[in-house]
Amino acid sequence: MPLLFDLPLEQLLTYEGSSPRPADFDAFWDRSLAEMRAVDPRVELLPADFQVPFAECLHMTFTGVGGARIYAKLVRPKHAPGPHPAVIMLHGYSGNCGEWNDKLGYAAMGYTVAALDCRGQGGRSEDVGGVTGNTLHGHIIRGVDDAPEKLLFRQIYLDAAQLTGLVMAMPDVDETRVGVTGGSQGGGLTLACASLEPRLRRAAPVFPFLCDYRRVWLMDQAKDAYAEIKDYFRRCDPTHEREDVFFERLGYIDVQFLCPRIRASVMLGIGFNDTVCPPSTQFAAYNRIRSEKRYVAYPDFGHEGLPGHADRIFQFLAEL
Repeated sequence: MPLLFDLPLEQLLTYEGSSPRPADFDAFWDRSLAEMRAVDPRVELLPADFQVPFAECLHMTFTGVGGARIYAKLVRPKHAPGPHPAVIMLHGYSGNCGEWNDKLGYAAMGYTVAALDCRGQGGRSEDVGGVTGNTLHGHIIRGVDDAPEKLLFRQIYLDAAQLTGLVMAMPDVDETRVGVTGGSQGGGLTLACASLEPRLRRAAPVFPFLCDYRRVWLMDQAKDAYAEIKDYFRRCDPTHEREDVFFERLGYIDVQFLCPRIRASVMLGIGFNDTVCPPSTQFAAYNRIRSEKRYVAYPDFGHEGLPGHADRIFQFLAEL
């Protein structure tokens, strides 16, 4: 398989990451989950203008950590016989939860579908802010000069887990048959969500973002989606005096360190010529997963549509 700029496959399969893991990582996330569970979500559901005969389309809002109001599209089948499966959908960096129509295939199968708008990005969710330091470019670095509890991706990971729990608690959903999927940022969020909500049964990430930040820097790939890392050093630490502290702080939101918590069956889609989210960063996360897992490789593809993979995901989640 051609790996033009990254490690050979035999090394990818054993690669364990380059970024530092904070000593209190597990305690940090246990506290974070306790904070999330203490929030009164105050869920609101409103009918959307878009409707179809076989499903109900709803605007869903709930209160997340920090008091932010979080938005999701919710599609519920009208004629499912009893408690049924559900799918959580998570979007790419800077985007939103997408159109109604791309949820309808699952709804036609009798699934509830919930698609999150990440706070502060291209959708309707609220970003309550309140951090010190550079917030000019990018959400990876947002809050990095503050307490780790202020890291924005901490809040987004918790939003994904909270949405999943709210869907699982719906009386028409079978909480034992819920899956999650997304690509790029959505792929990283898929892994984070499956880590923080271990009741998830299936997880289908595609070229996950948000993994092994120092490896991205060492490969000189801090550009495109990771450009904010280089921008941070140029603006805030041009001589890299705080480099170790910076990467250790990002360790709190490095998905690879969450992955040992996953209990779901995982199917990873990966392009081996991905220069946006290099394969080694993805395998840093994949290799830490202890549950049932497999990857589907696309040797000639990068960070782009992977032919046939959306159908693979649909079939994988249809097994719920």
